[in-house]
Amino acid sequence: MAGFQEPLAKRPKIEGYCRFNSKSTHIPIQQSPVRNVNGYFGNKQHSSNIPVPKSINTPQGKANGSGGIHSNRNTDHLKNLFKQRSALPIFPARSRLLEELKKSDVVIVIGETGSGKTTQIPQYLHEERWDRKGTICITQPRRVAAITIAKRVAEEMNTNLGGLVGYSVRFEELVSQSTKLKYVTDGMLLREAISDPLLSKYSWIILDEAHERTISTDVLFGIVKGAQKSRKIVAGDPLKVIVMSATMDVDHFSNYFNKCPVLYIEGRQHPVEMFYAREKQEDYILATMSTVFQIHKEAPPQHDILVFLTGQEEIDSVTHSIRQIAKDSSLQEYPKLRVYPLYAALPALQQLDVFRETASGERKIIISTNIAETSVTIPGIRYVVDSGRAKIRTYIPGSGFDVLKVKKISQAQAWQRTGRAGRETSGCCYRAYTLNEFNAMTVNPVPEILRSNLASVILQLVAVGIKNILTFDFIDKPSALHVQQAVEHLSLLGAITLRSETLELTETGKKMAQFPIDPRYAKIILSGPEYGCTDEILTIVAVLSSESIYINPSGKKDVAANTRRKFTSVEGDHITMLKIFRAFKASKENKVWAHENYLNHRNLMYAIAVRKQLVQVCQRCDISIVSCQQNFDSVRRCIVAGLFTNVAELQFGGKYITLDTKQEATLHPTSVLFGGKPAYVLFSELVVTGKTYMHINSVVDAQWLYEVAPEYFRKRHIKR
Repeated sequence: MAGFQEPLAKRPKIEGYCRFNSKSTHIPIQQSPVRNVNGYFGNKQHSSNIPVPKSINTPQGKANGSGGIHSNRNTDHLKNLFKQRSALPIFPARSRLLEELKKSDVVIVIGETGSGKTTQIPQYLHEERWDRKGTICITQPRRVAAITIAKRVAEEMNTNLGGLVGYSVRFEELVSQSTKLKYVTDGMLLREAISDPLLSKYSWIILDEAHERTISTDVLFGIVKGAQKSRKIVAGDPLKVIVMSATMDVDHFSNYFNKCPVLYIEGRQHPVEMFYAREKQEDYILATMSTVFQIHKEAPPQHDILVFLTGQEEIDSVTHSIRQIAKDSSLQEYPKLRVYPLYAALPALQQLDVFRETASGERKIIISTNIAETSVTIPGIRYVVDSGRAKIRTYIPGSGFDVLKVKKISQAQAWQRTGRAGRETSGCCYRAYTLNEFNAMTVNPVPEILRSNLASVILQLVAVGIKNILTFDFIDKPSALHVQQAVEHLSLLGAITLRSETLELTETGKKMAQFPIDPRYAKIILSGPEYGCTDEILTIVAVLSSESIYINPSGKKDVAANTRRKFTSVEGDHITMLKIFRAFKASKENKVWAHENYLNHRNLMYAIAVRKQLVQVCQRCDISIVSCQQNFDSVRRCIVAGLFTNVAELQFGGKYITLDTKQEATLHPTSVLFGGKPAYVLFSELVVTGKTYMHINSVVDAQWLYEVAPEYFRKRHIKR
């Protein structure tokens, strides 16, 4: 383990854990063909020693309009930034790394969390002026990472964000003609490929955090590989590709990219000690809480703790419990505890609390989902407590629902969590599971493309020009059943037609592909003019495209629900959301108004931004924006046009059965329809946790269903 042999000045003595001792000098990679040379990096194809350079080329003296050193920046701050860059493990290997990148069209770079690969490699390429013929594009699985890393790199390069360094994420972009380093979400680069399959504006594409294997990343592998092959035909227009991660199945990736070389940047910035539970823990929540308080009793003040748990309810519960226990008189002699939750749906102001510097004599404890694995670096973290679990969503073809269950993470995810403890200084990671349990974990997570609905993916692939999905070069091919069900769904929406064995976009499909949203929601927007309610539909889709707009504080859920009751619509959740959005827009002090009504101000503002972008797409597609004002029947009929496969019928006995897949389902307790018994309910999604729940529901009429898809519902024999 890189650096794991160096202990902290004061390591907490935690009962029930044993230190993991290893003579290995780096994180082990399953079946790795990488050779480690001189402690820096190895090359799959070279076994000779790689000399460590005594000096390094620096960007100083290259001041120009594209982001060089500017006199208006603080010189001491710039020196400090350069000092930080020089301390990164990747720094001494710069010259040799560039030498290897120059040789090959595709290179896989493995570097531990904190090695500097994400921020430094793009800068090295720019410093060598290898971006003269095109931009350097760096992908990230999450929008938070794309934005924060772009900000950091812009700061290091002494330029304004949006100039030399920019970013592009869904519904938000900050780039210009002078942008040379562009951080994007993988989904945004995939959308760019629809209009430019050769990705001609880029000379380098860096696919970062490849181990996460999102759907967009997996599809990008095939798109980029195809674009690179096609551009080889065009003289003088090569596309260079770097695939990066902290850990991955390097054999699998190398073989996919024609046995490309694998480079290993060894060493993390700071050492991390690691400990496993001596015995298997039956209650992982209790085990993590016990570990937290043992660390708290031993560790010095301002040595903060990051705890990985699974979901919002669990995190809120544990946060509340730790706060209550911290009030015990026996703990008053220890540092004061500040406990903060961290998950995607958390309001922005509460998320900012996580990043505040810990006061003298206090300790910060962050209870987080896997959002903190790679997307954010939280200052002050010395200890990580890993429960070894995460909530994982899996789509079940044929059933029409997503299963959301707590499952054990993969070894790759465990290594990512471990790395959080060594971002700023030496640290410790306590794994609340045994070494045998870790060894039994899958090496890498199941790729998202093998456990998700593929309708969006297939629509995008057909838009790019891939006529036969089964022949597309997936790194891991999805099952034929997943593909077949997605094709059938797109056919029902009128997006594609099947001719021989090839797929063709219809005129409707071409417009649907322009929207960066679920194809069903795109179909609803396209149907807006027909029902005279495009304006209202754009609002509802924008809200559905953001995180939850509701805030339900622990201990105040009933108060929050009663406060929002004035917005409740008997027609269902979609119209309720529309009313909330209208009231929010009409309020003079919308931040105060949102707080008073237990609504998430950040997510509502995000919905406004999303709506603005959707309006622009409508204008490009010549979709008229009309309003029905208060005619909510028109709005619900329009929603049926895209979500008609998401309808459930009330049965004798009070249960609901979905018409499409004949699954028994229940209205979610948070729905405004909960407790009622409408004959037909349209839902936005079906999620299985303990029960099969229908999320975000509206009352619909059977006659509307026949009007939208008569053949589809005739086969299901519903009563009109």
